[in-house]
Amino acid sequence: MKQKLLLFITLTPLMATAQKGGTDMKTLISTAADKVEAKTIAWRRDLHEHPELGNQEFRTAKIIADHLRALGIEVKEGVGKTGVVGVLKGAKPGPCIGLRADMDGLPVVERVNLPFASKATSTYNGQAVGVMHACGHDTHVSILMGVAEILAGMKKELAGTVKFIFQPAEEGPPEGEEGGAPLMIKDGVLDNPKVDVMFGLHINSQTEVGKIKYRTGGIMAASDWFKIKVKGKQTHGSQPWAGIDPVVVSAQIINGLQTIVSRQTELTKNPAVVSVSVINGGVRSNIIPEEVSMLGTIRTLDTGMQRIIHEKIALTASKIAESAGATAETSIEKKTLVTYNDPVLTKKMLPSFIKAAGEENVIETEAVTGAEDFSFFAEKVPSIFFFIGGMEKGKDPKSAFPHHTPDFSLDEAGMKTGVKAFLQLVLDYMQQAATPAKKGF
Repeated sequence: MKQKLLLFITLTPLMATAQKGGTDMKTLISTAADKVEAKTIAWRRDLHEHPELGNQEFRTAKIIADHLRALGIEVKEGVGKTGVVGVLKGAKPGPCIGLRADMDGLPVVERVNLPFASKATSTYNGQAVGVMHACGHDTHVSILMGVAEILAGMKKELAGTVKFIFQPAEEGPPEGEEGGAPLMIKDGVLDNPKVDVMFGLHINSQTEVGKIKYRTGGIMAASDWFKIKVKGKQTHGSQPWAGIDPVVVSAQIINGLQTIVSRQTELTKNPAVVSVSVINGGVRSNIIPEEVSMLGTIRTLDTGMQRIIHEKIALTASKIAESAGATAETSIEKKTLVTYNDPVLTKKMLPSFIKAAGEENVIETEAVTGAEDFSFFAEKVPSIFFFIGGMEKGKDPKSAFPHHTPDFSLDEAGMKTGVKAFLQLVLDYMQQAATPAKKGF
């Protein structure tokens, strides 16, 4: 409590003068981020050591809820199963701004040699697995907890409301369950009070600490999952002519699917990806099976291209199978939308990124074929999703381990940029909303 009071006393005079804008606001934010940095690192290490899979983030949720309540923030638990929402109402009227952090870990066994490395285990879709924060969600939670602490100390000066949205199951809920951003929206997270804009961030292990990457329009791809069942005719492995081999047909389908992107898609418009990631069939080396199934993913940044690729996958699979006397059934499940940054809002808030990181550290990035369920929030309200650096300065990005791998690691110094960026976005947006628009002549 004493530490929180000191933070409040330090920030209040600066906040009063920061309403005028300029360097005082930057000083306020930089000072606040410095003061909370040690806490964010401690939270991150604790969460990293105790990761939880989607819809199972019970310990994580309790830590968040307890912290927000200690700050005097209104808390709602159990939103979207294990999600936590904090509502901080400023003393002055203004917009409602949503800030989102995802909470879940991944079914990955950690190989990083850290004193706080995860030894956690769990069950994923019926299978015993190790659990690791292999995508940096532990840092996202810690950043937002730090931002909440700082903004709670400014409550009397805030012109508007901030919703701190701690979201479970960003990586997808367990099989047969609802979860993630769609379930939080279904549970009313964007209402009471109604969220006007949303901001979300993601740390990146191959981007240098201190940098911010953004993009206008589609920044991350839509993710669709497909399943193709190829049915042939079972026969002895020594007599393939007596049956119809679904294994060979499946191999031809896999090769055929690659031509959809390389030869049938206008890649100068937007990138696209079709990947087969799982193939199952057969039980014995001398039996050609009756059926083979394959699973894969489609990534697109354009809805028109998405529709065409869906059609071509089904057509390619069925016609190749038909040519061999087999059949192929294709089903496609839409998992996430394109993560879309509102162009007007992005242009308006670009100066906030520059203030937070410095002009030389703010980079307009290419689109990413990874996917994010933040896209469901961005479908409902104007939003910005951006990346912050988590790679040690001077390191070659090619030598940094990517996300979702056992060796994934981050430089914790990168979290401060996230704290500063979130603060700058909130305070600048509130200030702009409170400033009457200039009339044209």
